Amino acid sequence: MKRGFYIIMAAQFFSSLADNMLWVVVIAALRGINEPQWMEPLPKLFFVVSYVIFAWYVGAFADSMPKGRVMFLTNIVKVIGCSLMLLNVHPLLAYAVVGLGAAAYSPAKYGILTELLPPKQLVVANGWIEGLTVASIILGIGLGGQLINPRITQMLLDIDLPLVSTGIDTPPEAWLAVIGGLYGVAALFNLRIPDTGVDHRIPSRNPLNLLHEFWHCNKLLWRDKLGQVSLATTTLFWGAGATMQLMVVRWAEVTLHLSLSNATLLQAIVGVGTGVGAVLAAKYVSLRNSPNVLPLGIGMGLLVFAMIFVHSLPVAAVVLLLIGGCAGFFVVPMNALLQHRGHILMGAGSSIAVQNFNENLSILAMQGLYAVLIALRLPILYVIVMFGAAVAGIMFLIRLRHVRNLRDGDLSHLIVTDSTDARH
Repeated sequence: MKRGFYIIMAAQFFSSLADNMLWVVVIAALRGINEPQWMEPLPKLFFVVSYVIFAWYVGAFADSMPKGRVMFLTNIVKVIGCSLMLLNVHPLLAYAVVGLGAAAYSPAKYGILTELLPPKQLVVANGWIEGLTVASIILGIGLGGQLINPRITQMLLDIDLPLVSTGIDTPPEAWLAVIGGLYGVAALFNLRIPDTGVDHRIPSRNPLNLLHEFWHCNKLLWRDKLGQVSLATTTLFWGAGATMQLMVVRWAEVTLHLSLSNATLLQAIVGVGTGVGAVLAAKYVSLRNSPNVLPLGIGMGLLVFAMIFVHSLPVAAVVLLLIGGCAGFFVVPMNALLQHRGHILMGAGSSIAVQNFNENLSILAMQGLYAVLIALRLPILYVIVMFGAAVAGIMFLIRLRHVRNLRDGDLSHLIVTDSTDARH
């Protein structure tokens, strides 16, 4: 791997670490101001809404300048979002600003991989990025849970610097100071990301033209026989994964009687499994064979059903580890395949923006439905059954679609591992 790839990984790790710590802090802040329980799924909705609303613009923005500079600027936006919480802005609105930064950050983060690396290294690169992202989720959720622990919070507030008045006097100020510092570290790594030498001129800056081009790119990926399968898979995965985060926390509190801090640690076990699956996929699955992992998506949905029979912590850990392992092993090759087809069919930034639009629309829909079910006081075990059935059923339909595409002819010519300059 090129040296620049490791800098990208470091920048991604610290930025994602801060994102996930902030998610826990926002939930704690909502509880601190006595907001109703049905609002707890809303932070993710407010975070991802920018991915959907601004998808038509952020891809062009990511392609308009060196992607390291894009990542630096968008990390600054995240810091501004944190600062708004210190100014007593509602936590959901402040988190929405952080989401705006993340929406513009993502096309640059993934788009630069196709600019920096050859296609044959994309699965490996995605495996490392996904594994590191999962590690940051594990640490972020775990550290976020510990950060809001009263004992840890008090230790932070007791820190006294000689001759310096920090102005940090309340728990939220201490939490956000730590998270803001992590965003700052990520921004420093962003400044060291090399320019790949790719032409960063975009065809048009006219909003109407950008909207038309975005919609054209969206249709292009959905009509592509490999693009549609990989896009459908990652769209389902990220919607299900974001909902799973909330569901595991609620399930752990109700079934295993854990506190928020401990429930977030249990949730991190899913991340451990995903990381292991991602690394194994990077080692054993090639870009050309990536569609062969689709059945594991069905398996992941079926494994979710096992949660309703679990009542002890050790068994819960094993089940969640297996769910995460299936998720990581099938999503990494699918993500690499989608990036490859997107890079061939359109610009890297535009491709990732289309991917983000669909994936985060899925998150909005699935978490919105989850919030409704919680507001209706539906038992969490019923929600788990519905969730597992939906994931397994949709993955089965995606698999059928791929089999049907194969009947129309060999698709291997659509995967070009020697050159990115391929005809589609």
